[in-house]
Amino acid sequence: MRRHIPIGYRMIDGKIVLDNKKAEMVKKIFKNYLNESSTHKIAQKLTAEGFLNANNKPSWNHGSVGRILENTKYLGDTIHPQIIDEKIFELVQKRRNTVATKLGRDPQLNSMRNQRIFSNKLKCGECGEVYREYIENVGKASEIRNWKCKKYIHRNKVCCRNLFLTSEEIENIFISATNKLLSRMWMLDKEKKKEPPKINMEIRNIEERVKELEEEEQYSSKELARLVFKRAQAYYNNSKADDYDCNTQKIKEELMDKKCLEEFEEELFIKIANQILIYRDGRIIVEFINGITMEEDYENIRKDE
Repeated sequence: MRRHIPIGYRMIDGKIVLDNKKAEMVKKIFKNYLNESSTHKIAQKLTAEGFLNANNKPSWNHGSVGRILENTKYLGDTIHPQIIDEKIFELVQKRRNTVATKLGRDPQLNSMRNQRIFSNKLKCGECGEVYREYIENVGKASEIRNWKCKKYIHRNKVCCRNLFLTSEEIENIFISATNKLLSRMWMLDKEKKKEPPKINMEIRNIEERVKELEEEEQYSSKELARLVFKRAQAYYNNSKADDYDCNTQKIKEELMDKKCLEEFEEELFIKIANQILIYRDGRIIVEFINGITMEEDYENIRKDE
């Protein structure tokens, strides 16, 4: 798994050094947050000023700003030069905890909420299993929460080695996919091409026998009557409800007043996201309830941190 260099640093001859311009931007983010600015407002300002994120895009959200404020590498270690002094870092963490408490963002409650909204919507593109949140070092400062394929560990062995995702990464994936859809609303006005009914082996065999009986003019035979009924039953069992138009209308109504999604909206996710498929090569497919899909790139989502 490729890891990226945090904003504020760059690599020269294999060594991490300060990127002075971006290091100043990191300091400014900490300073503005301590001056009572919200992560959302800071993100809006960075985007408006065209400041590039780690993916070289002038696109920021509250999550990417929040992760900068929580990154302990800015305190300096054996690899990273110090950008933020300990006192400022501690004050920022104190304010973040205060804001989180005020907003009811208790880590345990968040985990329960995420289990509720993400469970059964995250699926492994490799083995088809659902994703589950795994917690390591529970209750400790080093606690780590990641969403992994349910078959990551099977019979005490690592079985599926698909990607791990944090809850914030999942939220950002949905935000990015929804913003793509918002910029391409014309897709929702396209008429869906009607698919002909699929013919399986059972239907094909019935059709052939019905044709034989009709060619033999056995119109009053009990077998023909039975096969005609069985054919109708087989087509019904093989059919799928065409709810594209209905679900497309639901998406339109939910996105009607939105221009750009800046923060994760739980209700919106529940209403318009059908599933998120995760693949080991980094492709992440967000499928909306009408079947329209948007492809996201895992590395780009991580870089946006």
